[in-house]
Amino acid sequence: MNGYDHGGPAGYGQPGGGGVPGSPGSTYVPPPAPSPYQQQPQQPYAKPQTSLAVALEQSRYRLLVTAAVVTTVFTAISVKLAMATLFGGGGEPRQHVALAVDNTTTNRADIIDRHGNLLATSLVTQSLFADPKLISHPEEAARKLVSVLPELDYKDLVTKLSGDRRFVWLKRNLTPREQAAVHRLGIPGVAFEREERRFYPAGPLTSHVVGFTGIDNNGLAGMEQGFNKRLTEDPGTPLQLSLDLRLQHVLKKELVATVQEFSAIGATGIVFDVRSGEVLAMVSLPDFDPQDPTGRDPDTLFNRATLGVYEMGSTFKIFNSALAFDTGRIRPSDVFDAKNPIKVGRFTINDYHGKNRALTVAEVFQHSSNLGSVRMVQQVGVAAQKSFMTKMGFTKPTGLELPENGWPLVPNPWREVNSFTISFGHGLSVSPMHTVAASAAVVNGGYFHKPTLLKRSSDAEIPTEQVLSPHTSDLMRRMLRFVVTEGTAKSAAVKGYVVGGKTGTADKQKGRHYQKNSRMSSFLGAFPMNDPRYVVYVLVDEPKATAKTFGYATGGWVAAPAAGRIIRQIGPLLNVPVVDEDSPEILNATYLNAAGSTNWQQHLPPVSAPPPPKGSTVASFPTQTKPR
Repeated sequence: MNGYDHGGPAGYGQPGGGGVPGSPGSTYVPPPAPSPYQQQPQQPYAKPQTSLAVALEQSRYRLLVTAAVVTTVFTAISVKLAMATLFGGGGEPRQHVALAVDNTTTNRADIIDRHGNLLATSLVTQSLFADPKLISHPEEAARKLVSVLPELDYKDLVTKLSGDRRFVWLKRNLTPREQAAVHRLGIPGVAFEREERRFYPAGPLTSHVVGFTGIDNNGLAGMEQGFNKRLTEDPGTPLQLSLDLRLQHVLKKELVATVQEFSAIGATGIVFDVRSGEVLAMVSLPDFDPQDPTGRDPDTLFNRATLGVYEMGSTFKIFNSALAFDTGRIRPSDVFDAKNPIKVGRFTINDYHGKNRALTVAEVFQHSSNLGSVRMVQQVGVAAQKSFMTKMGFTKPTGLELPENGWPLVPNPWREVNSFTISFGHGLSVSPMHTVAASAAVVNGGYFHKPTLLKRSSDAEIPTEQVLSPHTSDLMRRMLRFVVTEGTAKSAAVKGYVVGGKTGTADKQKGRHYQKNSRMSSFLGAFPMNDPRYVVYVLVDEPKATAKTFGYATGGWVAAPAAGRIIRQIGPLLNVPVVDEDSPEILNATYLNAAGSTNWQQHLPPVSAPPPPKGSTVASFPTQTKPR
C-alpha cells in the first residue's frame, strides 16, 4: 500500500483519518487534482430586450428631459415676475428712445424752435438722370418715362436723351413710389443719384423766419441763408431759434382774421421778450410755402417785419415822450398849447381830433396830439432828438440775423422841420423790428437788448446798453398804461394782464405826396406793465373801414383789438400770472392821471356819508305857514 486511498481523501471526515499534516503520527493526503473534463458552472447572462421595452425606456428618458426643460423655463419666468413685481421700482415705465430706422446722415443741420419742434430738416431722396450715349431708342425711353412721370415733357425728354452729353438731369427729388415706378421700366442708361431735399414741417407758418433753400440745398432766404455756413459745417447740431411755435400759431391766426375783416393788403406782428431780446414770434402776411417758393408773387416773399421800413405814425410818440422825460426838463404834468396850429412854410400841422386847448404831457400822449408833441420837441432841440434816435437804433439796421434787414430812411440834413414831423411819426422810416426793440428798452428799465432770433441759454450774457434812466422808464410805463385805461387803446385791455400801449396811424407816402385812405394802422403794447416781460406789436397795411368800426380804420379800431386778442391767448402760454389790476400794489406801479400825477391815493373818489336809516325816531313837526 502506498498510503493513498483513491476512494477519497483520508483524514477528511473519515474515521481514523490522519489529522493535521505535520502532526506526529499523522499522514497528509492531498486532495485530488481537478479533472480537465470536469464541467464548469454556468455564468449568469442578460436576457435579450424586446422592442416594446426599448420604446418604453426611450419614452421615459424623453419625459424626464421635457420635464426638466419645462421646469427650467417656468422657474425663469417666475424669477422674472418676482423681480418685476416685488423688487422692481414703482411708477410709470421708463421712456425709451426708439431706434433710428436709418442711420444715414445728411449734409445740412435741422432748424428747431425754442422747445425743440422741427422747423426744417433734410431727407435723403433719389434724383433721376440719364446717359444719352447708352440710350439706343430715345423716343421709346421718353414715352415710358412720361407714362410714370406725367409731369415731364415728352419733347424735352427726347431732346435730352438724344443729345451728346454724358449726363443730363431728368427729374430731381423723386418720391419712393416714383423711384420704384421708374426702376420697374428697366431702361438702360437711366439711373438714380442720391441727393437731399429740405422739408419744412411748419410750412408757411414760419416761412419768413426760416426761409428756404434752392434745388442744390443752399440757403436762399431767411435763417437758411443767414446761417448757411453754420448749417452745412455742423450738420449734426440743430440750429435752435428763439421762436415759440405756439405763439406763432396764435399771432398768425389773429393777423389773418384782421386782414380778412378789414380787407387789408397785408400785416405783420411780433412778440418780443423785453428781458432777453429774443423774438418769440414773428409773422408777415401774405406768406408763402417754403417747400415751393418759386414762381410766387414777390409780395409774398417780402418780410414786412424786418425788411419793410415805414413811417410809424403815433407809436413814435413813445420815443418823443421818453426823450422829453430823459432830458429832465419836462414832466408829465407840464402843459403845452394844443389849440393853435403850427405853420411850417406852406404846410400846417394840426391834430386829427384836437381838444382845442392846452394839454398836459399825459394828455398829449393820451389823445395822441401832434401839436403837443411838436411843442415838446421844440423845447428839447434838434440835436438832442437826433442823438436820442441814434442811440435807440433808428439810424442803422437792427442787426437781426436775417439777411432781409431793412435800412432806415433818415433825413439828411436833419433840420428843425424834420424834428417836428419825427415827433409824431413822420419823416423817419424804420422797420417794425426797430420799433419793437426800442420800445422794449423804454419799458424794461432803460436797457437796450440787441434783438435776436436765436435762443439764448439761461446763463448766457445778454448784450445790454443803458439808453434811458430807470425813472424815465417808470414814467413811460405809466403813460402806456394810461392810454389803455383812458385813451385811444381801450380795446387792447385784457383783464388781469395790466396791458399798456400806444396806437398809431400813418398815411402812406406814394411818390412825393401822402395818399388819403391809404394808411398803416398799428398798435404797440406791453404786459404786464407793473413788471414788463413782453411786447406785442401789430401793424395792418391799408385796412378798410367797416360799419362795425363806424367808418374808422385807425390803429385804435384795427390793430389794438387784434393785439388784445393775442395777449389774451398767449398770456397763459407764457405763464404770466393774472393779477387784480385795482390792487394797491399794481396801482402804485402803473397809475397816472390826466393831470400827470402818479399818486393814486390822492385821487380816490370822495366817500359819501351813509344815508340816514329808515324809520328815524327824530320827531318832525310841520312848518308853520303864514296865513294868506
